[in-house]
Amino acid sequence: MIDTVQNYVPGEYPDQPPPVGQSGVMLWLRKNLFSSWINTLMTLVSVYLLYLIIPPLLNWAVLDAVINAASRAECRAIDDGACWAFIANRINILTYGFYPDESQWRVNLSFVLMIVALVPVLFDNAPFRKLGLIFALAYPFIAAWLLIGDQAVNLIPSMINFIVNLIPNILNLLIKALFGVESLLPTLNIPNIFDEKEYALLSWVGTDEFGGMMLNTVVGVTGITFSLPLGIALALGRQSHLPIVRTVSVCFIEFIRGVPLITLLFVASTMLNYFLPPGTTFDLLLRVLIMVTLFASGYIAEVVRGGLQSIPNGQYEAANSMGLKYWQSMRLIVLPQALKVSIPGIVNTFIGLFKDTTLVLIIGLLDVLGIGRSSLADTKWNGLSNEVYISIAIFFFIACFGMSRYSIYLEGKLEKGHKR
Repeated sequence: MIDTVQNYVPGEYPDQPPPVGQSGVMLWLRKNLFSSWINTLMTLVSVYLLYLIIPPLLNWAVLDAVINAASRAECRAIDDGACWAFIANRINILTYGFYPDESQWRVNLSFVLMIVALVPVLFDNAPFRKLGLIFALAYPFIAAWLLIGDQAVNLIPSMINFIVNLIPNILNLLIKALFGVESLLPTLNIPNIFDEKEYALLSWVGTDEFGGMMLNTVVGVTGITFSLPLGIALALGRQSHLPIVRTVSVCFIEFIRGVPLITLLFVASTMLNYFLPPGTTFDLLLRVLIMVTLFASGYIAEVVRGGLQSIPNGQYEAANSMGLKYWQSMRLIVLPQALKVSIPGIVNTFIGLFKDTTLVLIIGLLDVLGIGRSSLADTKWNGLSNEVYISIAIFFFIACFGMSRYSIYLEGKLEKGHKR
């Protein structure tokens, strides 16, 4: 054997496999589970606990589960496992809420189009990306039209009325509170474009019929979509050299971050109508979407501000030396680096926002949690809270885990200096 080895020219000896335990699964186990006697003990205890937990859970959730039954009593008569028949029986209302059965295809289509709109935004190598980005910009209006119907165009005058009348109505309220007299400051009232509920294209569906997972998705996606650009603008405004812009941004951010979301939702459900002309209706769901967006934007602004402060001054000086104007330097040099650093915080805010969509239950909107709780009041299915809450938890876990995995993917893609 020694003679054979000596016959090889130095540097040309063939590669040999590493010793057992120095690569592959064995190396991972030794480094992560059995690297010391404490880790070995904790590994054995963990394995024993999993042995106690997983088999009974598997039996209850899968092996002894009942899928087809008409009531809880019938489930128990068949087997003593999970009664998933309850979820199968209520899956329609848990998904769509009270949306009309004949129009549920519109919800399905809007969800499919949402995926189509997200692909060019999330993946820069998507085919036809430029056209996809144009479609992504138009998607919120398309989705509103699909979900509400032709009367969705009435959202435009409602938003204009709210924005234009915000300052005059605040002043009117202050004058009345301080001096006890009615103010004569004029207000604008743009009437609704459509007053009928049936049209040739899509019939009207009121937002009071939204519910279930559909409502959580609408609130969450809307808040995520509009809070990011607004939060970036607030972060830039907070660092602006213009006193008015900086003061307004600081006051808004600190107010939003100092008030719980549930309080803002109560304000949305009761007080926002004070900022509209008398007799003007402002949809409750639209008010909630505004408040959720403003709430998330305050936290996004602070996350982005942290990213901006992490950028060395040399980057700003380099932009100035190249003759770039403020917005050019922000768009081309500063913001890309700041947003890269801020990705974990931004996604964490989005995940928290999506989970907070269950708070709409407090102001009378029945999301998936509210409908699940109300379904338990049925005497036929009473006592199946485990199945309901586990199903809801799975829904939120899939959505939040997907966002976290995309965050990791994006961080790895932008980290050019390290291999992933």
